Amino acid sequence: MKSNNHNILSINNILFSCQPSHFTKKQERIVQMTLDKDFDVAVEAVKLVISILRFHRDMLNDKDCEHVYELVYSSHRAVAQAAGEFLNERLFLPDDELDPDLRTRRGKKRLPNTPLIRDLVQFFIESELHEHGAYLVDSLIESNPMMKDWECMTDLLLEEPGPQEDPLEDRQETSLIEIMVCCIRQAATGEPPVGRGPTRKLLSAKELKQVQDDKQSLTAHFIQTLPPLLKKYLPDPEKIANLLVIPQYFDLEIYTTSRQEKNLEALLMLIQEIVDKHSEKSVLEACAITLDKVCNDKFAIFSRCDVARSRLLDMVSNNYKEAIDEYMNLLIGKEEPNEDEMFKLISSFKKVEVFSNCHNMNTWAIWENMFDVVIRFKDALVAREEMKIPLEAIKSAVCSCYYGLVWDQNQIENTTERNSTADDVMGLRAKLDRYMEVMKEVLLTDVQGDNSLKEEAFTSIADLLIFFKGRDVSKNSVLAPLAFKPDESLHRQMNQFIQDHVFVEDEDEEQDDHNKIKELHKRRNLLASYCKLVVYNVFPTKSASDIFKHYVMFYNDYGDIIKITLGKARENNKVNCAKTMAQALILKFKEIQIIQDTLQINRQTVEFHSLKELAKRFAASFGLDCLKNRESVTQLHREGILYSVNPLENPNDPTGPPPNLAFLEITAEFTNKLLKQDKKVVLNYLDKRITNAVPTSHGEDWQPLHLYRNSLVHGEGDLPTITSKRPYTRKRKADDDDEEEEEQFFNYDKNINKISVTLFFHL
Repeated sequence: MKSNNHNILSINNILFSCQPSHFTKKQERIVQMTLDKDFDVAVEAVKLVISILRFHRDMLNDKDCEHVYELVYSSHRAVAQAAGEFLNERLFLPDDELDPDLRTRRGKKRLPNTPLIRDLVQFFIESELHEHGAYLVDSLIESNPMMKDWECMTDLLLEEPGPQEDPLEDRQETSLIEIMVCCIRQAATGEPPVGRGPTRKLLSAKELKQVQDDKQSLTAHFIQTLPPLLKKYLPDPEKIANLLVIPQYFDLEIYTTSRQEKNLEALLMLIQEIVDKHSEKSVLEACAITLDKVCNDKFAIFSRCDVARSRLLDMVSNNYKEAIDEYMNLLIGKEEPNEDEMFKLISSFKKVEVFSNCHNMNTWAIWENMFDVVIRFKDALVAREEMKIPLEAIKSAVCSCYYGLVWDQNQIENTTERNSTADDVMGLRAKLDRYMEVMKEVLLTDVQGDNSLKEEAFTSIADLLIFFKGRDVSKNSVLAPLAFKPDESLHRQMNQFIQDHVFVEDEDEEQDDHNKIKELHKRRNLLASYCKLVVYNVFPTKSASDIFKHYVMFYNDYGDIIKITLGKARENNKVNCAKTMAQALILKFKEIQIIQDTLQINRQTVEFHSLKELAKRFAASFGLDCLKNRESVTQLHREGILYSVNPLENPNDPTGPPPNLAFLEITAEFTNKLLKQDKKVVLNYLDKRITNAVPTSHGEDWQPLHLYRNSLVHGEGDLPTITSKRPYTRKRKADDDDEEEEEQFFNYDKNINKISVTLFFHL
């Protein structure tokens, strides 16, 4: 890398004195270096291309420039920002030929950045990466002041074009709004977009001052311009959803200090009007979050905003009650609801769902009504009757009831000193039990070939198990009854759901990439919901064995989630985690036996090699510190030995090896994680379990035992081998039916200050 940088800098130094013709042959190579895997080289290469552009502008053709243009969307921030500098030199330069006195229809003079922002919007549209506006903004915001020219942007959106201007097309307006909102977000937070830069960047004092100044500047501007923007684009859900994000980055004190209460009132009234007229989830979510942000009791505007919130939630609640009453009356009268009536019902449910997420709507007492709708739908499914309530409405009802339970819990925990707390706790516990029972039934029911309701039920159950885990609550506490402990049947149901809906191969080859990514994202969320239950000890660690066994097979899709779960499980309890690893390997081993339809499996198959790879991944997760994982690794070996020699007798061949003996080859992958003295202990335990005898037969079926013994003996000198006339014999205890157990004693040698472990196995 150093030599590459040296070459680049050398070329850069002689660039001034060379003719363009000297670089013609190297031009393609220079551009290719901007795509180098070494990001430092790529950055220097882009800088070199910028130098070429400055001094030999005609040398680079359009194709060369396009290669660098694409780098503004790179995940590496330094490369993207260097490409942003190239854009500034190539595209975003003032045009001396343009009329400097360009004016809008009403005579307002256009700001100097107007043509540059138009070019930026066109570049964004032509790049066809409309979901990555934040990446483009991050590439330019530190090098080009037009990215914070709020007045110029809003003038382009609000002012009518003058006689010498072309009006913005609908697509251009949408793109400009998206870019503007991305600029606001980054200016107000100082944080790069997700996936670019460190996840938690600590800002310097200078950067914090810049962020605060930018936040005040954009707040002062958009407090006045946002209401007109919302009015203008009120019918357009995509534009409105973006514009409604802007107040989330305001310095709310400015509403009071600048006496902007009228604009605040205008904003609140517009939010209510938007909620009334729109039913798109993105728009409703933006409204709900923005309303939550401005209803902050730390600011003087809280009382005014809280009144507006109550007024809006009144409207949402009343619309819901009206829609469900009308719809149910139609069903009772055996009338067929039309599309408008169904749309009104779905919209009202959706609004309750979205606002219940951010705001406590339990005061409006609609929980029981919504839950009754869910019960009716579930009963109709169980009875296989037609239920004419749309599935979308039921999903919203499931989510709304879930949010209601969480809000109830939050309110009770924050007001435990009230006299009615005990009654409130018992009432919430009754609601929780009813809800969980219904969700369990939904998980078991086929919902018209659509899994979306079952997925909502699964996620709701998983999250509620976390919320009602009973953390840090004593048995004598008034909140103790809220601790919900899942039974074994619920655990089995949720595990089976994950196996059936997450760890499945994609069968639809015709599905486009966008839908595949969307489906994968959904499955990852389901898996993460289940893994959280293991991490937070809601489910025992051993329940993760059915997850861990897929580590290799589904590594590309879920490897990061499983790896994190594995690490957290080890932090909780190292020994239990090791036992869970062993159980996961055993489960895969049993699956191979089923696939091959034999107990004596073929170790040369792809499935067995995949199992060995899984064992290697597990072994690598222990790290290099064998002492730290001493107890857990020895326990894993014990589990592996017990499974390998149980049953000891081979039902097909009395003189043959135990049917599970091949599992020792899998266990051998963990031998290098044992300390030297522990290898002897494990070897002695192995010989005792297989009666201190090494088989006289050297057939292929016995090779796993030889391999495992050799891995334990390796580096220990020649250990005596006791031969036997029979391949093996078995010692029996009088109470042979008792389970074999181990006792572990940790003895501290004061002289050498090391821990030695002695394992006593009662045989």
